[in-house]
Amino acid sequence: MTGPYGDKELAARLRDAVGERHRVVAAAAVSPGGTRVTSLGAPLGADFEIGSISKGVTGLLYADALDRGEIGPESTLGDFLPLGDVPAGDVTLASLSTHRSGLPRLPASAEPWRRTFSLWRHGTNPYGEGLDELLAQAREVQVGRPRPRYSNLGFELLGHAIARAAGTTYRELVNERIAGPLGLGVFYVPSAPDELRPGAIIGKSRSGREQQPWTGEALGPAGGIRASIGDMATLTSALLDGSAPGITALDPVTTFAGRAVRIGAAWVTLETKGRFVTWHNGGTGGFRTWLGIDRAAGTGVVVLSATAISVDRPGFVMLAKLTEEAGAAERTGGTGSTGPAENTRTTEDTEDTEKAGGVGGNGPAGGPGNRA
Repeated sequence: MTGPYGDKELAARLRDAVGERHRVVAAAAVSPGGTRVTSLGAPLGADFEIGSISKGVTGLLYADALDRGEIGPESTLGDFLPLGDVPAGDVTLASLSTHRSGLPRLPASAEPWRRTFSLWRHGTNPYGEGLDELLAQAREVQVGRPRPRYSNLGFELLGHAIARAAGTTYRELVNERIAGPLGLGVFYVPSAPDELRPGAIIGKSRSGREQQPWTGEALGPAGGIRASIGDMATLTSALLDGSAPGITALDPVTTFAGRAVRIGAAWVTLETKGRFVTWHNGGTGGFRTWLGIDRAAGTGVVVLSATAISVDRPGFVMLAKLTEEAGAAERTGGTGSTGPAENTRTTEDTEDTEKAGGVGGNGPAGGPGNRA
């Protein structure tokens, strides 16, 4: 193992939180006292697949498009995408942004179970479609009754519809409205493996086998963004200070998984130990990621791992500790500490959330492993 790179105290806290199975892992801690980043097993500039945190970025772009007047509250997929006279064309962008559209996780025509088996057996990329293929799948899909149901398909279509409304592609939209304005130098949406940067990390399964990169034009809005830990720290700071485009995406507008969990445009908010945490996680064949913020405390944590083992619990633990320290520092006039964490636990068993099909459990048709 190489490193640690960056802040060594944060590195000790990260290792304590995630354990030894995450050989390549990075973290950022943002608080009123400043921003710290660290990486174990890879340089700070290396980029990770952020998985479904990409949906959070798409949520920001959705809210930003509303602010610009490019889309409206009643806009539908058919207003911007050439779907024809099919049920999916009538689905509103607003319902897609909160996972209440009635669309399935993935279309049956994509053969999700076959793809899941191929991922499990060979580590292959279960996505990879172009936009035309995505639209063809959408034309055949059956739309169910509107209810909370996590949908990769829905966010793929949402992101591409927003891009069409702006007269560009999703990849360019991310660059023009998120990466550019926030100064994110390693924050991009590759459509194919040959578009990966030299510093791109190759993720591994739980057993340590290398996995194919998850790339594809269609996938981008739902799980195709790659980023360095430094740029994820910058994004987190912008979410906390309100300078991120489309910041209202973080504001909850409806329930998602019972009354305790609410959702804005992709971003989930839940109460834990009397504090409200706004967060999203991600999972691909070889990566697990988590970004969470306590907006009231001005604190945020990002964890990026190149091993397919959940980092949800470590993320919640690290954020709780950082928030506790920020509060203590405010009372005493100090800046807080990022020393090794106590062996604490949150009340959220996020792996149970994944199994129940919550924000993290987005495998195809409930299939194992094939997440975004």
